[in-house]
Amino acid sequence: MRRTLLDLDVLASLASGVELGSFARAADRLGRSTSAVSAQMKKLEEQAGVAILRKSGRGLELTPAGEVLLSYARRLLELNDEAVEATRGASLAGCVRLGLAEDFGEGVLPLALGRFARACPDVRVEMRVARSQELQQLVMAGELDLALAWDSGPRAPHSAAIGRYAVHWIGPASGQLAPGPLPLALFDPPCVIRAQACGALDRAGRPWRMAASGSSLAGLWSAVRAGLGVSARTAIQLPSGLRILDPALHGLPPLPAIDLLLCRAESRPAAPAQRLHDILLAQLTAPGVEAEALNIDN
Repeated sequence: MRRTLLDLDVLASLASGVELGSFARAADRLGRSTSAVSAQMKKLEEQAGVAILRKSGRGLELTPAGEVLLSYARRLLELNDEAVEATRGASLAGCVRLGLAEDFGEGVLPLALGRFARACPDVRVEMRVARSQELQQLVMAGELDLALAWDSGPRAPHSAAIGRYAVHWIGPASGQLAPGPLPLALFDPPCVIRAQACGALDRAGRPWRMAASGSSLAGLWSAVRAGLGVSARTAIQLPSGLRILDPALHGLPPLPAIDLLLCRAESRPAAPAQRLHDILLAQLTAPGVEAEALNIDN
């Protein structure tokens, strides 16, 4: 039986079309005509032997077989990128100094560092976990090459917002808020989310008291889980035993979203730092990455 070899360019068109919600927009991004992309999809269906797209109103949507193929397409494209990175990174050596907020220690970091280790096996990574404001200061001082931090102002010169995340009120998984001043469990100042949370409560006329504070995110989560108070944070890596509180149900004001920054010490980092920068960027902006698929109190 003759082996069927899927074309990565065709798979890239499929992934782009689904990501952008339009194969016409995918054609623009890829520098092809719409008819060329349509021909690619026809070729892909012929290779698959089943329909992968069907009409839905004025557009197209994936069939069940198309959803399966899209999942493999993304994995094949990622593996292709890793192969290129590993080939180019085989001669790289040295050290990259990376700083990051605690939020990213368990989810994003292992995946990104695993990919970086395969691409650049001879490069050492020195990591520092700290508060976002400190991380940006270290980047500006040249003590870190890269940092993944929340926008706490002022921004490091070579930083870019790579995502905007909702900030939620976070409480224990069960139980109701007691009457009286709202007990809070927040980071010690300076902390932009602490300032925004307290300011929002003041503007809403909701009394509050600081029940717990500290510099460790794990410590704050423990305080919330124990029922000492509620916190304010994004939903990234929200541990078990906690839930997002619905502001309308608890008389809480909405909180402003916050930008996630990827900061560089230099506009053109050395090759190892640039490679890790690109991997982190791809990891955090990949289609299908769900930062907030968590339970919301209702």
